[in-house]
Amino acid sequence: MAREMTTERNVHHVVTAAPIADRVRPAGWRWVWLLARVAGAFALLAAGAVHLHEYHGFYSAVPTIGPLFLVNFVGATAIGVALLAPLEHLTGRLRGAAVGLFTTGGIGLAAGSFVMLLVSEHSSIFGFHEAGYDPAAISAARASELATVALLVTSLVIRFATRGPKARW
Repeated sequence: MAREMTTERNVHHVVTAAPIADRVRPAGWRWVWLLARVAGAFALLAAGAVHLHEYHGFYSAVPTIGPLFLVNFVGATAIGVALLAPLEHLTGRLRGAAVGLFTTGGIGLAAGSFVMLLVSEHSSIFGFHEAGYDPAAISAARASELATVALLVTSLVIRFATRGPKARW
């Protein structure tokens, strides 16, 4: 009788020893977060490039909105370059905080830009209403901002919500 109880307890222990995500994770999983981060950084840089292109086109003459396009480019470039840098080589607690901070900043910048574009298309923002001056650029901005959010959220979740060793940049 004691032998059966020990067996059941060991089986129960084995079944619950590791979360499902850790048991079914393929061998290359440790690199997925880094690939998502790099792809998200490039998508963010693309969104910034679209804003710079539009600033030099029509929007530089628009008060408030024009300078915000330029600020968007500068912010996207700074965050994108930081995400491409080997932040994991920082010492101590700064390592995880830096990765989380820049990833969250990229998500916020891209999501905020996307929301502001939607608002400006349906109503006025800072006295400006988007009338669809450059449909190709608007589509490019939307696609790059959505890709940035999706990729950086994926990177953030995998990096901080899963156990096990992570690849270093």
